Order: sequence, then C-alpha cells, then structure tokens
Amino acid sequence: MKYLRFLTPDNEIKFGLVDPENEQRIIVLDGDFLDGAKPTDEEYVISKIKILPPTVPSKIIAVGLNYYDHIKEFGDRPVPENPTLFNKFPHTVIGMNDGIENHPISERIDFEGEMAIVISKHCKDVKAEEADEYIFGVTCLNDVTARDIQRADGQWLRGKNLETFCPMGPFVATGLDYGNLHIQSRLNGKIMQDSTTALMMHSAQKLVEFISQAFPLEKGDIISTGTPKGVGPMVRGDVIEIELEGVGTLVNIMK
Repeated sequence: MKYLRFLTPDNEIKFGLVDPENEQRIIVLDGDFLDGAKPTDEEYVISKIKILPPTVPSKIIAVGLNYYDHIKEFGDRPVPENPTLFNKFPHTVIGMNDGIENHPISERIDFEGEMAIVISKHCKDVKAEEADEYIFGVTCLNDVTARDIQRADGQWLRGKNLETFCPMGPFVATGLDYGNLHIQSRLNGKIMQDSTTALMMHSAQKLVEFISQAFPLEKGDIISTGTPKGVGPMVRGDVIEIELEGVGTLVNIMK
C-alpha cells in the first residue's frame, strides 16, 4: 500500500491512501496512517492536491558510507566497520515538487538519492530481528549536500543542513523487501544513480538496531539509509528525480 500526507484545494491537511487500482485517485483516511487510520468515502484526484512530506519527523537520522561503491567514488577511503551517522534537522524537510534552494554560501550542491525508513512507533534498544515491527514503510529521500562546505568543515553538519536540503516523498510504501529495491536518480532525465538496496552494507533492520541502541526514535522519525555511487552537482533550473521501486518518484527543481 502507498500512503501520503497532502493539502486539499481548501488548504486542509489530510492523510490518504493511493487507490491500488487507480493511482490517480486518493482515498482519504480518517486520521494519520501511522495511527492505523481507516479509509473514508472521501476521494481526491491526485492532480488536484499538493503532496506534502509524508511525516513531520522530530528527527532525521541519516547514514553515510553505506554503499561500498559510493565510499570509493571519492577516493580510496577506509570502509567504516559501523554505520556512519549524522543528522538532518526538521527545517530542511520539503516535499514533492518543492524547490531546492541554491544557497549562495555553497558553490557545489549535490543530490544523493536514498531509501528512507519511516518509524511507526517509539523505538528504543530494538534488536534487528524485531525491527520490522517498528518500520512502517519506506519513502524516497534526497540527501542534498553542500559538498564544498562538507569538505571545508571536515564534518557534515553544516553542509547537510541548509534549508530545503531534505526532500522526502511522495508516498510511504509498505509490504516491500527493503533489502532488494531498485533505486535510481535522474538529473534532467539523465540517469545518474542506478543501483539496488541489496548493495547496502548495513540493512534497514540492522540500522534500526544500531541507532535505537544510542537514542530513542519516535513515530514519524526518519532513517535515511545512504546513497549509492553516482552523486553529483545540481545548478539552478535542474530537475532531480529520485525513484524507489514500489514507492514512486520524488521530483524537485533547483531554484
């Protein structure tokens, strides 16, 4: 199933379910899909609504260096034994068709297509074999990065957290094999990243275990699972698409 959060033509925020038989039709839910909401008789045509980021997370935990080929595309760097974690603040989150800002303090802003885990409920000290109970589903995420700032600082906080640097969406999909999904990034229609989550060094379940041992995760929080090789720069006017098998395509433009 595919779920979404959206804005109606009357500027009401609602939650919906994509009709499996007609993906142009949205069935309205009676509340948040993370709370087990049920379908109603209300419907919308998808072209008449604005798709919002699927959740309002208290935190976004991102994983760096989770694909061997991405580690090596920037040189012969050592492969870390444990997941490399950093955070993206909630103010960076934007949704489908929203603009990515071309911040003047950076001369190189990169796209990074990723699969992102949506946490379903409070999660602390969870074992990997129990992790699926805490994963509601997955969505697309673009871990936008000011590459020059990241390199200059020697760490990732500032370069990852400029406003609009965390596009997410358009849908949250359930019932997928998170360890075997095709992921692709296209810049102005050209394929730049073309990979599979089967190449992740740390699985979705292992990431939930590792992260929840350190700090609690809450309903709606996001774990972004890392990017494969092929990341690259965007300039004003570029259209970037992140497609994840079973989820859909996240589209944004560089403003």
